[in-house]
Amino acid sequence: MHATGFRTTPNKIPFHMAKSTSARQKRTPRRRGTRRSGVMVFTRSNYRLMLLGLAMITVGYVIMRLENEVDGMISLYVAPLIILGGYLEIIHAILKRPSVVE
Repeated sequence: MHATGFRTTPNKIPFHMAKSTSARQKRTPRRRGTRRSGVMVFTRSNYRLMLLGLAMITVGYVIMRLENEVDGMISLYVAPLIILGGYLEIIHAILKRPSVVE
């Protein structure tokens, strides 16, 4: 026995080391070129929708600041809905997939 407490014999190789090199070579090679090169993830419409959402958020905060009242109708109800719509528009722009034309 060795100092580690395990017996080792030259004929017995641990299971994870028993794989031969020919078994590694039999694997199917990875496919290269499955990714289409030159295809943009975001299209022009995605960027337009993002800019629209950013504009809605900006307008919502400006409206909220212009009224400058805590209990005002616009700053309490209208502006938060415009801001929420802007954030939802940005999420929609990010998740929208371009149509595939090949």
